[in-house]
Amino acid sequence: MLLEGKTLLVTGVLMDSSIAFHVARLAQEQGAEVVLTSFGRTTKITTAIARRLPKPAPVVELDVSNDEDLAALADRLREHVDHIDGVVHSIGFAPQGAFTFLDATWEDVSTAVQISAFSLAALTKAALPLMSAGGSVVGLTFDAKYAWPVYDWMGVAKAAFESTNRYLARDMGPQGIRCNLVSAGPIRTTAAKSIPGFEQFEEAWGSRAPLGWDVRDAEPAARACVALLSDWFPATTGEIVHVDGGYHAIGA
Repeated sequence: MLLEGKTLLVTGVLMDSSIAFHVARLAQEQGAEVVLTSFGRTTKITTAIARRLPKPAPVVELDVSNDEDLAALADRLREHVDHIDGVVHSIGFAPQGAFTFLDATWEDVSTAVQISAFSLAALTKAALPLMSAGGSVVGLTFDAKYAWPVYDWMGVAKAAFESTNRYLARDMGPQGIRCNLVSAGPIRTTAAKSIPGFEQFEEAWGSRAPLGWDVRDAEPAARACVALLSDWFPATTGEIVHVDGGYHAIGA
């Protein structure tokens, strides 16, 4: 029961194949109370998927690109809980144009950076009124040290995301709040399916990862998130934990 008595805010639950869904499930199994976010037409989907969790979980409205939603987040959370101990950022989006590097427009790129990187800081700030010392912010990334096939401006956005986490760790540390990322290998999620050519990752990962890799299994990454949300890493912040079968360590 790593999360006994904790209350968590989990974003990005869209399908039961998503890492965020498995984080929410494992968190409940480890004793946490969970609140989910969604917005617009996807709220019905998130609400339906939430019924597959071990326990009921409320869903609050949050579009991280909407300043009014961000400003209202704390009050919306207070309708269900009186505090939160952790936040899971599992949000990423880029228009299709952002997946063609030299032809992408600034409009495409700015959307990718706002929703996939800036939102980490915006979400943390919005949740801060309900968080106290000992809290943990955990985000999901895809290793941004490399220029990946087909990932293009989303890769740049992830690099900004990882940098954002380091600055958050700097600014949240004096308040006793940890900020870390989990760099997961490729998982067949809804977001992944929207990336043209995603199968290139699938083909390479299983053969090069020393531990092997199952693109259908989101639980290893979810377990890492749960561990970072727990009290077992009290002095770890600004970190990126790789859950990718060891792929990141292999040169050729």
